[in-house]
Amino acid sequence: MKIVHLSNHALNVGNGIVNVMVDLACMQARAGHDVTIASGGGGFEELLARHGVRHVLLPQSPRPSRVPAMVAGFNRLVARIDPDVVHAHMMTGALIARFGVLRRRFVLVTTVHNEFQKSASAMRVGDRVVAVSEAVCEAMARRGIPRSRLAVVRNGTLGTPRLADMAAPSLPALARPSIVTVAGMYERKGIRDLLHAFAALRVRLPDAVLYLVGEGPDRAAMEQLAAQLGVTQHARFVGFVADPRGYLAQADVFVLASHNEPGGLVLSEAREHGCAIVATNVGGNPEMLDGGAAGLLVPPHDPASLAGALEKLLTDRDAHARLAARALEDLHKFSVQRVSDGYLAIYERTLASCQPRRFASLTAGDAATAHVGMADTAGHSAPL
Repeated sequence: MKIVHLSNHALNVGNGIVNVMVDLACMQARAGHDVTIASGGGGFEELLARHGVRHVLLPQSPRPSRVPAMVAGFNRLVARIDPDVVHAHMMTGALIARFGVLRRRFVLVTTVHNEFQKSASAMRVGDRVVAVSEAVCEAMARRGIPRSRLAVVRNGTLGTPRLADMAAPSLPALARPSIVTVAGMYERKGIRDLLHAFAALRVRLPDAVLYLVGEGPDRAAMEQLAAQLGVTQHARFVGFVADPRGYLAQADVFVLASHNEPGGLVLSEAREHGCAIVATNVGGNPEMLDGGAAGLLVPPHDPASLAGALEKLLTDRDAHARLAARALEDLHKFSVQRVSDGYLAIYERTLASCQPRRFASLTAGDAATAHVGMADTAGHSAPL
């Protein structure tokens, strides 16, 4: 198959959507398919080239004035490659692919990575809409997408090409007991709740240290909160780390306190390292933790429950050992090979059912809808 993946960018900044796309493209190229990523560019181009994935620059911008250039660039790409499948991972690409051509010979597959965003409804334009968890699938069905057009491919990271050529980084030994989170510094990631929970925990475990691995626009506010709570010396803001395996391998407890989490890759990574895990009971987190068998689930927005779960795993050796061992069980379902196989099967079924070479022209009304929808998209521009 000839496959084109569309994304706003290909930056190596810890963006889960981009990481899933890069893994998928590399695995599909390894399987012998002709694979292209069209994006605004970033830091993954060298990796993609090593794995036989073509990268082309395609501008994607929220400005209505850029719509004609985006459409023209996409049409040039389609004319050059003549893809069988276009796979859009973000709204801008989905709308360009659906409404940017008058007559298309490809099927459009869209993946809903962040269902909690209102804009996720735009992903319904795909011939097949893929959710990254059963929870996301149910949410999209409630938004009116027919179940016959929905499919689920759960995220996974085992065997990721992104880290295959990298030696695990050597880090100074973490202080003990250590609590690690790997998350962007955003309010929705529950960092504020985690800091409040950590401050309460330190009353009972004064030697505990929290490592916050990640970057984001709310970092300064979170550092200020840590100071207000009196935990600055023990809540260590590490910043973005491209390869967090060293932190995961040394964590006494891994925590993900998100308010929304469709199918966090980091839970797969934490399980691979045998972490004892605490996560909020939201979105796809229960599925990533086998319904709570492979990690403690706590309510979101609840620092007291979060502190209690952390204390339990830091003080109850038997509970810690059980969860750490359980995290390592049945990991094959989180392999990138399974993710790739799942998507390829969806491509094949969609091609068989849609017969894309016979698609009719779009109506003028469809094109007008696309122009309005693209005005709400966000992207990272680069010249084609």
